[in-house]
Amino acid sequence: MHFPVRRSEEKMSPATIRQRTGCRLTILMPCLNEAETIESCVRKALGSLDKLNLTGEVVIADNGSTDGSRERAEALGARVVSVPERGYGAALQAGIVAAKGDWIVMGDADDSYDFSQVASFIGRLEEGYELVMGCRLPQGGGKIMPGAMPWKHRWLGNPGLSWLARLFFRSPITDINCGLRAFSRSAILQLYLSALGMEFAVEMVIKATLHGLRITEVPITLYKDGRSRAPHLRTWRDGWRTLRFMLLFSPRWLFLWPGSVIFLVGLAGMLLMSGGPLTLGQIHAERNSMVVSGMFILVGYQTIFFGLFTQIYSRSVGLLPEDNEFERRLKLFSLEKGILLGGALLVSGGVVLLIAIARWAAVHFGSLEGDALTPRLVIWSVVATTVGIQTIFNSFFISVLGLRSSRDVRVSAG
Repeated sequence: MHFPVRRSEEKMSPATIRQRTGCRLTILMPCLNEAETIESCVRKALGSLDKLNLTGEVVIADNGSTDGSRERAEALGARVVSVPERGYGAALQAGIVAAKGDWIVMGDADDSYDFSQVASFIGRLEEGYELVMGCRLPQGGGKIMPGAMPWKHRWLGNPGLSWLARLFFRSPITDINCGLRAFSRSAILQLYLSALGMEFAVEMVIKATLHGLRITEVPITLYKDGRSRAPHLRTWRDGWRTLRFMLLFSPRWLFLWPGSVIFLVGLAGMLLMSGGPLTLGQIHAERNSMVVSGMFILVGYQTIFFGLFTQIYSRSVGLLPEDNEFERRLKLFSLEKGILLGGALLVSGGVVLLIAIARWAAVHFGSLEGDALTPRLVIWSVVATTVGIQTIFNSFFISVLGLRSSRDVRVSAG
């Protein structure tokens, strides 16, 4: 489920929103059966609003609690928003849409974050930053209290996923999964966030980075949560969902770079074995190895095109922001050029195949036992012909995606 931006607010400036709502800051918490800790979190959040001297509200995005959490929060003065769609991201999306403040501080309702200490976040928002991330990890100046984070999250999951975010997207963040963060409501709504699960936290940072939002980080302390039950987070399931999400948002790392490496390895193998067997120590690579190299070429070549398809589609539907350099390079392509290249490869493969057949005919279509070249020519012919066919059909598909993109531009312009 995706919670759409309310069009009446989409074009409003923060000043206009303040005039309409009289609310500067919303402290937002997702909640699912947090009766043990919700009261402490709400009290700290309300105390922060008093200390900061800001007009604001505390909003609880309730995901279907049955333990009295919402009643306890309402009794203390929090506003509860019911969210029937289950999921961390679903709750926060609904809470962001329902929030009245033009700034939002969000954090978990398990008392692991100290909502009484959010002044540093507000200070960075006042400086003009649009997303202010908390950092729990010591390498970013944060502090993790004993028992607050499992070792696999502290030493593997969070540092590893944060490193990948910096590598894939150049996100200036040390702790990408930190749940305590502050942001401009209007800026985040423009990102059209859609993840329903725990990967919502990563989606916000990735899209904020790709869209050029001003991002910074402040160190925080993570405390052991106050619940007697197990957390909602599932290490391997949610870790995989987060990694999968990052890969889907990075066609270069998912398709283009792996495809290029596979293609080049296959091409190198084909070239090295074209003149005869390749011997490397005890390794004796013959025609079977050349066939495998040909397979690498075909798989790598198609994987590269998958990367191009994903880039074009993702930008046409708004999953990725516009990239002027990519658009400039794409304009160099045309269906006619693709057909010509594919046709040239088809003709080349056919010519090589005819040469191989002529050599076979020279021995009266008998055994090629002593002929090392003819089988290799057949392999080259098959690879060139298949790549030619791939090129032609892929060129047509890119043209179809281009038609969709052009149509979207006309519709949005209209």
